[in-house]
Amino acid sequence: MSKISGMKVKLFIKDATTGKILAGQRNATLNRSAENIDATSKDTEGFWQESIPGFKSYSIDADGAYVQNDEAYKILETAYLNSENVDVYLEMPSGTKYEGNCTITDFSLEFPYDDLVTYSISLQGNGPLVVTEAV
Repeated sequence: MSKISGMKVKLFIKDATTGKILAGQRNATLNRSAENIDATSKDTEGFWQESIPGFKSYSIDADGAYVQNDEAYKILETAYLNSENVDVYLEMPSGTKYEGNCTITDFSLEFPYDDLVTYSISLQGNGPLVVTEAV
């Protein structure tokens, strides 16, 4: 098995026709979780709690250096201002994609006096996260 450098995993924002890479991206995190449903009853063996998985959810957090006139950033800006969801995907070097529709829950710009302008964004999944293996 070969290890993968995180710098090769990129976040894309989709427009009507294709995915646009989010320029300046430095970091991205795909968070996945499932609720825990307590299934313990009087018939449970011993004193061990039982559980089953409930609803699943995902979110994506990313940050990077702000690049003026970046097409993907413009799509995000427009969606945020119009209270619209966005279609996004994270792509691995192999071509495997983690894709879904997301609500923008945080969209920050930082303007330090002695460094680059940077952005950070949090995207909350809306519906399923689809994993597409490269062919």
